[in-house]
Amino acid sequence: MAEENKNSKENNKDRKPLDGFRKPGIPKFNFSFYWIYAIIAIVFFAVQFLSWGGGAAEVNWNKFESQMLMKGDVEKIVVINKERAEVYIKHDRLMKNDTLYKSVRTKPFGNMENTGPHFYFNIGSVESFEKQLAEAQSTLPPEDHVNLTYAKDDSIWKELMSWLPFVLLMVFFWVFVMRRMGGGGGGSQIFNIGKSKATLFDKDLVVKTTFNDVAGLEEAKVEVMEIVDFLKNPKKYTTLGGKIPRGALLVGPPGTGKTLLAKAVAGEAQVPFFSLSGSDFVEMFVGVGASRVRDLFRQAKEKSPSIIFIDEIDAIGRARGKSPSFSSNDERESTLNQLLTEMDGFGSNSGVIIIGATNRADVLDRALLRPGRFDRQIYVELPDLNGRKEIFAVHLKPLKIDNTVEIDFLSRQTPGFSGADIANVCNEAALIAARKNKNIIGKQDFLDAVDRIIGGLEKKNKIVTKHEKEVIAYHESGHATISWLLEHAHPLVKVSIVPRGQSLGAAWYLPEERQITTTEQLEDEICAALGGRAAEEVVYGKISTGALSDLEKITKQAYAMVTIYGLNDRIGNLSFYDSSGQQDYTFQKPYSEQTAQIIDQEVSKLIEKSYARTKNLLVENKSKLEMLAKVLLEKEVIFKEDLEGIFGKRPFASHDDEMQSIAPKPPVATLPEASSADDQAAPAGVIN
Repeated sequence: MAEENKNSKENNKDRKPLDGFRKPGIPKFNFSFYWIYAIIAIVFFAVQFLSWGGGAAEVNWNKFESQMLMKGDVEKIVVINKERAEVYIKHDRLMKNDTLYKSVRTKPFGNMENTGPHFYFNIGSVESFEKQLAEAQSTLPPEDHVNLTYAKDDSIWKELMSWLPFVLLMVFFWVFVMRRMGGGGGGSQIFNIGKSKATLFDKDLVVKTTFNDVAGLEEAKVEVMEIVDFLKNPKKYTTLGGKIPRGALLVGPPGTGKTLLAKAVAGEAQVPFFSLSGSDFVEMFVGVGASRVRDLFRQAKEKSPSIIFIDEIDAIGRARGKSPSFSSNDERESTLNQLLTEMDGFGSNSGVIIIGATNRADVLDRALLRPGRFDRQIYVELPDLNGRKEIFAVHLKPLKIDNTVEIDFLSRQTPGFSGADIANVCNEAALIAARKNKNIIGKQDFLDAVDRIIGGLEKKNKIVTKHEKEVIAYHESGHATISWLLEHAHPLVKVSIVPRGQSLGAAWYLPEERQITTTEQLEDEICAALGGRAAEEVVYGKISTGALSDLEKITKQAYAMVTIYGLNDRIGNLSFYDSSGQQDYTFQKPYSEQTAQIIDQEVSKLIEKSYARTKNLLVENKSKLEMLAKVLLEKEVIFKEDLEGIFGKRPFASHDDEMQSIAPKPPVATLPEASSADDQAAPAGVIN
């Protein structure tokens, strides 16, 4: 039996595949009409080369007279159109002289015998040529005289061949350029450049994403599910006289799931879904964007009811007259005008729903946001604690995790993370576990992934001197001490002096997820940020460049307190913040020079007051600061438990302190080189 199976396998190897089937790995040949065009062109040129000229070679009069005519090799001469003399060589002389006639014995293609003409040359006038020929033959015997005949060639192929290749080259170049601009694809794109580039999802191309794949966006899902429900059950709304919104605009920070929500709508609606980006309307040709908008809505109306999704709509929806370009009537504005007309113009647009997505709603044109176009704005915000739990539950499904991984724990580890950030954490944890040759992902892999994403990759081989390491340790210990002693400062969870990313040290905090912030909370945060520089001055009596990121943060925060939030007594209850974004295009401040001086004075006063307060706290707790720095130098990484062993329990404990959460300050690049009169110092490091 085994022998029979072996023989059958060997016989099957010799069998040819049936028609319609092909072996794996064999590339499939795609037929195209361009092959037919190429074959026709090749045949055309081959025929012309075979028939045109017959392999005749050009010769001058002197060579013709001395080497052919005077030796009696010429059989006849034919003058064509009184311009060109074609020379026919006698057959016996053609075969005899290898030096002169070898190249003209056969035609260029097919090795056929060349019956003539064999040579040619241009003549001036017929009269002068006849006279010149008669003088040359005067010394020849009569039997060697050459007969001179005249002929007229009416063929236009030679004329065409002189300029046809150039025309064909220009046509080919034009088709190639237009196809590249039109996005390629089958067929010529010369007349399709104004067509819409939208991808159509219908029964032939189905999106498999559903609302079950969207987690942490419950409020936004309710809004868009109403649109889907209307398309499925329109009578439920029309019987009451209601009308579904014509458009919905998804607004939110990057990575919060706006595009994912649109994919879910496409998967749930079961109606034609047109998807494209705002940049797909932009083209170098004038009027192309408006033409594509018209074509898009024409297709959507033909397949009504349907949905149009425009991602990154701010690419064409920016407010008119406020573009950075100097043109007030550019191509983008023409495209926007056409979009406004199609969404809600004089013509009817029933059965077409538009969904837009952007993270720059402040720059959109007000006419685009009015009811009748985008009737509602759906805010897709960063997920809260419960939202992060749901998102983790979705992304952990395909991963192999052990029992130590808890969704509640991970969600508390990632405050302020978007859905894209959480997806990146899960993927990075899997990569870290694979790098360690593990078969399953553990809790520590997720913690390392969070550290890697927020703080950057550890650089244990970075060269840091012993003194620099001590300065970094005291700097980070200063942050930890102040954040532990102040009531409203974010409680510290972890401190590291291992270089990570572009920072020489980092501190991780537990930020409260609060919606409003008081003056006291902001002032305590400023003090905690100044703790690093203050610790350097208290311990060493001098300061370094390591506080760059801290100073950048508190400067922005202090100016925001004075100019935006109205938290300064001298400035009063004034805010110079412009939510419309119009100040971005002006070259003057919304306050006078005198007010600007007052603002600078109050900001400096606020920061210096906080710095003095921070120094006093560190002086009072200098012994504990030094103990913490020594522990940090020894371990390089310390946690909340180490601070409790030195300072005791935090006096302002809350339920959030029990959450082992991680949220480091953002890393900051190193300072540029500092120059002096004597020499130029090396780049100064920054302690985060």
